Amino acid sequence: MMLFLSGTMPTFAAQIYVTLRPSVLDPAGTAVESGLKQLGYNGVTGVRIGKYIQLHLAADDAAAARQQLDRLCDQLLANPTIENYRFEIAEVAPQ
Repeated sequence: MMLFLSGTMPTFAAQIYVTLRPSVLDPAGTAVESGLKQLGYNGVTGVRIGKYIQLHLAADDAAAARQQLDRLCDQLLANPTIENYRFEIAEVAPQ
């Protein structure tokens, strides 16, 4: 656990992965898979395309950062109707 000076809030680095739900068709993934097969990569199947997002956020602790990331993903970064998301966070040392 890191100690912080009074008045400073820890910063967390987040990596967010957004993917289409398995039941949703992925035309971009299908196009990439087709292109790979045309290039001779016949062993490649099941291509799915998604998004990768990096960001930093300030929060009181890791639990608050996770809660904030859930809200960010639900409200803007992912479409919960057709997409799943997961994220990883790590506390960033103060500079």
